[in-house]
Amino acid sequence: MARPVYIVDGARTPFIKARGKPGPFTPVDLAVQCGRSLLDRLDMPRDAFDEVILGCVNVIADEMNPARVAALRLGMGEAMRAFTVQINCGSGMQSIDTAFRYIQAGNADLVLAGGAESLSHAPLVFRREAAEWYGAMATARSLPARLKALAGFRPRFFKPVIGLERGLTDPVVELNMGQTAEVLAHLFGVSREAADGYAVESHHRLARAQEQGWLDGEVEPLITRDGRSFERDDGVRPDSSVEKLAKLRPAFEPPWGKVTAGNSSQITDGASWVVLASEEALEDHKLTPRAVIVDSEWSALDPSIMGLGPTLCSTAILKRHGYGLAEIDLWELNEAFAAQVLACLAAWNDPGYCTTVLGLDGPLGRIERDRLNPDGGAVSLGHPVGASGNRIVLHLVNALHRMDLHRGIATECIGGGQGGAMLIETI
Repeated sequence: MARPVYIVDGARTPFIKARGKPGPFTPVDLAVQCGRSLLDRLDMPRDAFDEVILGCVNVIADEMNPARVAALRLGMGEAMRAFTVQINCGSGMQSIDTAFRYIQAGNADLVLAGGAESLSHAPLVFRREAAEWYGAMATARSLPARLKALAGFRPRFFKPVIGLERGLTDPVVELNMGQTAEVLAHLFGVSREAADGYAVESHHRLARAQEQGWLDGEVEPLITRDGRSFERDDGVRPDSSVEKLAKLRPAFEPPWGKVTAGNSSQITDGASWVVLASEEALEDHKLTPRAVIVDSEWSALDPSIMGLGPTLCSTAILKRHGYGLAEIDLWELNEAFAAQVLACLAAWNDPGYCTTVLGLDGPLGRIERDRLNPDGGAVSLGHPVGASGNRIVLHLVNALHRMDLHRGIATECIGGGQGGAMLIETI
């Protein structure tokens, strides 16, 4: 029989909005500061873990395999096994899922699983023709060959390609992530007003959570080398309104598109960790579990409609356990785009989609808004892609406990046409 797997504790950094230049923290910096705070409150040696797994998409050149670099900087010992996973937006959840399956199968007892991303450090890269020119210059041996290569120089070689822009564009369907959200808005009739309204609500919910102190036990402050501190997610706009967002131009499909910078997830830096344990580890280290991972599921679909990924994987879990929407107390559905979230909600209530695509007898129904992302989401706090999947699992556990609820699903769409979901029950 598969062993139960428990979530013991977790923490994340504030999500810091990128502001047009490299931020103060690399992915490993974020992972280490967050991990240090988490490990300090666990009364156990740092080398007691069997494994460290970290999701990270935008790995920088100075930090190859950031999981291992972070584990060493956290003082977890030279013998600590650590590896990095990458499945785009699902990377932080994939780290949890990999640890979950290791512990479930008896191959580990205690794992630190996380996600870290510093999108502000996304590289600027040379164009292919510029790289070829540099190569020609480097391999030219004679003076005539060098002069010939030099004559091939063009001023445009100095114009770099924004790595993040290319990374957020699917190479198969040649649509960027915002354009895939536009496809969903068209298919399910999501209006600009509805998308803006959802975005405003996300900001207001996060602002309320910050004011009420609901994130205090979840978010650990960051300190820069020069002493500046970051204590809260800084992308939130408490004064956001539909009237203000209506003034923004469509970002991806002007002039008639529905997706704008105001109703999309923010480009941010951040990290998140959770501690997973078996029953044996709970007993050995006197740990108190907060939740149990019941199930997880990964699905795939056409990359041009990648935003519908949550409907596939979450529905598969519901069907496997015989649950309807009424049996799920709370949902964390990552807010890649407001239109994408609204399209998922519309799809679950669409008879044709539910019968043809999801294999149901009829519409699954509507998820009530008070049970979906109660404290805001990526539209208001940001989407550091390697960390977001980890954050929504961590926050789901915390929100369930705060609201005295029992069962929840964390789910997300994944660039490239995939989706991930995890079913959690509190202890």
